Amino acid sequence: MSQNRSSNQLVVPQANAALDQMKYEVAQELGIAIPQDGYYGNMATRDAGSLGGYITRKLVQIAEQSLAGQFK
Repeated sequence: MSQNRSSNQLVVPQANAALDQMKYEVAQELGIAIPQDGYYGNMATRDAGSLGGYITRKLVQIAEQSLAGQFK
């Protein structure tokens, strides 16, 4: 993600490496190739949307599990 051109800022900057790893794992699960040069302009919109949506679902699941563990 070092070449990421997004203006989004992470709330927890230390999570950058974990999120980057998750991106590659999810892409592999979905059979989507991540551009090696960091340029996403040639990636199909459908693939980018699938990747982002799946990552979001996984993050929500992780947060829900964490919250459930706090209130047992």
